[in-house]
Amino acid sequence: MQAILSVTLPFFALVLMGYVAAARGWLPAPAIPGLNGFVLFFALPCMLFRFGQSTPVGQLLDPALIAVWFTCAMVIVVFTVAVTLSDRTPLRDAAFGALVAAFPNTGFMGVPLLVALLGPAAAGPAIATILVDIFITTSVCIGIAQAQGAAGQGARAAALRAVRGAASNPLPWAVALGALFSATGMALPGPADAVVHMLADAASPVALFTIGAVLWRSSRAIQAGPAAGEHGDESGQALQPPAPAGVWPTAAIKLLLHPVLVFLVGVAAISLGAPVSTFSLMVVTLVAALPSASNVSLLAERYGADTGRVARIILISTVAAFASFSLIAFGFGVQPAPGR
Repeated sequence: MQAILSVTLPFFALVLMGYVAAARGWLPAPAIPGLNGFVLFFALPCMLFRFGQSTPVGQLLDPALIAVWFTCAMVIVVFTVAVTLSDRTPLRDAAFGALVAAFPNTGFMGVPLLVALLGPAAAGPAIATILVDIFITTSVCIGIAQAQGAAGQGARAAALRAVRGAASNPLPWAVALGALFSATGMALPGPADAVVHMLADAASPVALFTIGAVLWRSSRAIQAGPAAGEHGDESGQALQPPAPAGVWPTAAIKLLLHPVLVFLVGVAAISLGAPVSTFSLMVVTLVAALPSASNVSLLAERYGADTGRVARIILISTVAAFASFSLIAFGFGVQPAPGR
């Protein structure tokens, strides 16, 4: 366990540092979107390109593994909507709760963390899950959210907008370009390769620091609540609004049910003869044990969902994942190599 904590602790410590830096004003709030943009459009694509370039295409696009991940994602989405949908949690909010339950923070946190724990071979299965979640899981959840009060056309239009948004995301294109270089044996010229390596090396620490800053911004929005005067008692004092429903159950679905489901479905697939390696199954199970993706709160805001509820789930899952993820890795008997 000590060996695992020696890897996971620095990752979560960088998240905490980002939170503290934003809370203390060392990182001004207006700078957070710029930091996020640097990671999303420069550093992380370079990191994924490097992993894609050095990973066989068959590992990046493993049909059996993708089928396992897709099946589990859809089960988690349907189950989360079913158990959280209520008068206090309308369909739109339940759908975005399902998205945070099914969409791990694989890009910003998972890929570098799993590579540090398990070595470069973990990159391929982890990247495959990113492609499913960006293109399919997100589109399905947005379609469900937009189905509220609309005919099927509204849901289909929303799903198409989600697909267009995914197509504009630089991460899948970075993976595709890396896979092309892997398949053809091409290489970048020396200076370009040096730039890519420099940006890729910055991806992990800056991404983790940014997650912490984004979590602080979300927690500040939660604490602020509605504008003064919107809810108040007879004296005119603002009252704290009731906490959104289903926050803790959704976080538990993300951190506990999701990895258990992926592991069980993967074991069943292997027993039926599916060509899924035990190593790949371990990797995607650990991916499922990651906290919720922090960018879901931005999607929730764009589509008019309860961003406070989404932010709470992301915050809880990120804090609790340090213990739950480490325990699941320990259960698999993960032994990081010294110096990895």
